[in-house]
Amino acid sequence: MGIEWRFHEFRLSNETAASAKGATAVCVFVNDQVDAACLRTLASQGVRLIALRCSGFNNVDLRAAHEVGIAVVRVPAYSPYAVAEHAVALLLTLNRQIHRAYNRVRDLNFSLSGLVGFDVRGKTVGIVGTGKIGQVTAELFRGFGVKLLGQDPYPKRDWASEVGLEYMELDDLLERSDIVSLHLPLTPESRYLINERTLARMKPGAYLINTSRGKLIETTALIAALKAGRLGGVALDVYEEEEGIFFEDHSGKPLQDDELSRLLTFPNVLITAHQAFLTREALAQIASSTIQNLVRLQKGEPWLEGTEL
Repeated sequence: MGIEWRFHEFRLSNETAASAKGATAVCVFVNDQVDAACLRTLASQGVRLIALRCSGFNNVDLRAAHEVGIAVVRVPAYSPYAVAEHAVALLLTLNRQIHRAYNRVRDLNFSLSGLVGFDVRGKTVGIVGTGKIGQVTAELFRGFGVKLLGQDPYPKRDWASEVGLEYMELDDLLERSDIVSLHLPLTPESRYLINERTLARMKPGAYLINTSRGKLIETTALIAALKAGRLGGVALDVYEEEEGIFFEDHSGKPLQDDELSRLLTFPNVLITAHQAFLTREALAQIASSTIQNLVRLQKGEPWLEGTEL
């Protein structure tokens, strides 16, 4: 489509921004560091557009981008089913110990010891954040025959009435939910939403799922709650310090993140490496929206509706 691509293995930061020399736009992902210093360097290289191939934008200094005259666009919606289905898959895998059973059977160990789970039917599921992904997640859980609770600063009352979801304050949701699933963006208000205080409010033995952003959960407090035995299980597709760790192969060498290493020692913790979005359909939608915005930059046309930040 008239776009000349240059692909790089390394992450974008101020130290690597010089590699964008001669480029009109740079395409970045969740772990690239697009701070003020990086943006100034990009602007000096002639970059006019930051194209995020994701919906989250907490890694971009939007004010600095405006100051240096660089536009920022994102992909606001791409297959909410991909992330929602992964959240449910994490819960089912952890609850029914499928990952442990798989490894046992491969070693010809067919013992059922320690593999007892629970019926999801009849449980109470709290959906924190009822945007598109949260709504799809709630609808998937609804199929199991659960009671749905929700928390969102902008409630979708008509939708909630259709699916039978009851909105309430976060503390009430945490106290009543057997399963809590996080589906909200990272903002100054949501940073460390799950912390020592809110973890203490959770129902004893509850399961916590996070497929949104790592910094929604304060890892130190989470580890303390796990050590105290307050949580039944934790399923994470994101981690607050995943930059430099996720999306890379660290096998064969020591992991340099002590808190992530500690999380991996708990038998009731399941972690995947930020792959909830990774379906063919989602990748196609991300590529399509990103390319259309790049083409519009070339033609001097307005960005796709809803993508500009």
